[in-house]
Amino acid sequence: MALWGNNDNLASVGIVTVNYDTLEVIGDQTTFTGIDTGTVIRFGIRGDGTYLGDAVISGITSDTLLSIASTSGLSGAAIAATDYYLSELPLYTVGDSTYSEASYGTEDKLVYGISTSAAGDYGTTGLATNYHVAHHGWVGILTYVDMHGNLRVKSEVLVAQSGVQTGSNGILYTTNV
Repeated sequence: MALWGNNDNLASVGIVTVNYDTLEVIGDQTTFTGIDTGTVIRFGIRGDGTYLGDAVISGITSDTLLSIASTSGLSGAAIAATDYYLSELPLYTVGDSTYSEASYGTEDKLVYGISTSAAGDYGTTGLATNYHVAHHGWVGILTYVDMHGNLRVKSEVLVAQSGVQTGSNGILYTTNV
């Protein structure tokens, strides 16, 4: 696998538990053997309060056991019987505190896979034109509320790439604070 691919937030069957000491992810009703090493595994669901972070898959032992390279992108909270999703976002973003996907007060930092159809397609996505990203690929987004109470959005292209597929579990661009 390259440093990034074109799939983000793909649905994954089953639930997982993370052993922080052994860097193992134990699955229940999972099929890990079809996953490539180097893929990012995301724990929990962003937006409903159960998001627990990201890790890079470093090895696959069986359909129900895989290993992760590090826990640095995880929240530190216990991860047991939790939903998970797969992503091919740029691997360096998992350990980059700038895009840790954690909310801090009035700031929200995320890496989005912007699909070809979402870039500039406001009719079906409901995006406001002032948050328009004219390209597709992997984009880092920072949203915050300024001192006057206005929502501000900053974007940074991490990888310009066509054909990004966000799957049915993608996070709508852009989030609200």
